[in-house]
Amino acid sequence: MAAPATISRPTGETLRGKQKEKDVRMSNIIAAKGTSPLPPQHQQQKKQKKKKKNTFSLSLFLCCLSYLWYTYFWVSSFLLLLGGGGCQNVAIANAIRTSLGPRGMDKMIQQGNGEVIISNDGATILSQMQVYHPTAKMLVDLSKSQDIEAGDGTTSVCVIAGALLSACEDLLLKGIHPTNISEAFGLAAVKAEEILTDMAKPVQLADREELINCVNTSLSSKVISEYADRLSPIAVDAVLKVIDIATATNVDLNTVRVVRQLGGTIDDSELVEGLVFSKGFDKTASGSAPTTFENAKIALIQFCLSAPKADMESNVVINDYAAMDRILREERKYILNLCKQVKKSGANVLLIQKSILRDATNDLSLHFLAKMGIRVITDIERNDIEHIATTLGCLPVANIEYLTPEKLGTAGLVQEETVGGHKVVKITEIVNPGKTVSILVRGSNKLVLEEADRSLHDALCVVRSLVKKRFLICGGGAPEIQVAQRLAAYGRTLEGTASYCLQSFADAMEVVPYTLAENAGLHPIGIVTELRAKHAQGHTSMGINVRKGAISDMYELSVLQPLLVNTSEIALATECVRMILKIDDIVMVR
Repeated sequence: MAAPATISRPTGETLRGKQKEKDVRMSNIIAAKGTSPLPPQHQQQKKQKKKKKNTFSLSLFLCCLSYLWYTYFWVSSFLLLLGGGGCQNVAIANAIRTSLGPRGMDKMIQQGNGEVIISNDGATILSQMQVYHPTAKMLVDLSKSQDIEAGDGTTSVCVIAGALLSACEDLLLKGIHPTNISEAFGLAAVKAEEILTDMAKPVQLADREELINCVNTSLSSKVISEYADRLSPIAVDAVLKVIDIATATNVDLNTVRVVRQLGGTIDDSELVEGLVFSKGFDKTASGSAPTTFENAKIALIQFCLSAPKADMESNVVINDYAAMDRILREERKYILNLCKQVKKSGANVLLIQKSILRDATNDLSLHFLAKMGIRVITDIERNDIEHIATTLGCLPVANIEYLTPEKLGTAGLVQEETVGGHKVVKITEIVNPGKTVSILVRGSNKLVLEEADRSLHDALCVVRSLVKKRFLICGGGAPEIQVAQRLAAYGRTLEGTASYCLQSFADAMEVVPYTLAENAGLHPIGIVTELRAKHAQGHTSMGINVRKGAISDMYELSVLQPLLVNTSEIALATECVRMILKIDDIVMVR
């Protein structure tokens, strides 16, 4: 029987031998081709092609290297200015971004001394933050500038600045020079102001309801938004009483004096056409002095009704009781003489400036004045003297010799009241009043009282913005979307890098409606996309209704704000970003 056939598997040595034979054959073929003679001109052309190829590769390599160095230099410089690796000023913008809009969150700020502040006002939050990087401090100053210029929009201006800084970073990564970006952003800011002005509508200062609606929009994002219906009319009436509607171009807010009084609620706040003091008359030993004066004569004095003191520290040595009795008699005689001169002037209410050298009054002077039917309010701050003198139409007196009837103010009613367990004095029905008013703000605790004061200041600033530029514009993110769409369309008509820059600027403007939707718990991408579509159809007054979670007409909802707030936001944010963009290094000096 024949043996079965077997297939022998090749060993490793056999395979390596076959591979070696194939390599030898390929080497012979290559050698045969290399030794084939070529004409001299063909050989020269081959060398030139090889040289050109090497030159082109080297040029391409150098171009790529220079582009990478250029991009790295500018981007690294910009990131350095943004605050190092952490991008501090963008981080600051993102930190306060959550407090934007009616549904924004509040911040609790704990100061070094243990005091606590609760607020969602951008300027207040940033002013309390400890910032060390130079450009981050620029963002804090930006918020302060917006607060001074418009009084509102302090959070929005920082959010817009942060979005523009992020846009600058993307443009630098594309290799666009910072100078070109800066010029394009300047052009975009000017164009944005034109777009906003086209959207705005004029407002009449005599239209009180329109002004109140505008102030309500500002207060709707505050901690005390539920009291907006009470504070808005107070702010509007206060400003209208201190200006001439026909000719006014600005408002001096120093003519509106805000007095805080603990106790009660914000609903108990009131506007007083005259003066309010957050303390009562000084107490007398007798306790029988009057608390209400009609047709009162008021003196504003800057000297003290107490025993005189030496200019330098000195000691008086008394050896016997007779000397002590003589000193007391002299003091009594001196104070009695002062009180008689006050009585002679006809004054029955005294307002005495606070003194750090000695007491404004003492028990003896208060006793004499009470016997003469004269009441005293002490510790008037030096900063309030001018306002009080303007309100009462009187002159401050620094020496008893110059206290005459001509320098007194006259008021129909001076009354001491008890408010929330505390005494206050109101001076009303002034005969020759100046254009000033006072606002008494009430609150149940210190935190609420301070936030009400800050919110009232913002409300007054909103009315001031309408006086400075008498135009209203709708809110709810509508202006920013309109600016974004029209700027993008304008950018497409330009050529070169300016087109890219304007498109990035337009995209950055959408951060405001995006944030409003995000803070309201809505889907930001869907809401902003729907809002874009509405504006593309020509509905320029459509904005985000955060209460219903839908797109609505802002004019119908009376969501209005001053034009100056929006134009100031974009102008100041752009100016700050351009300034940062043009800096390429930080130099530390002693």
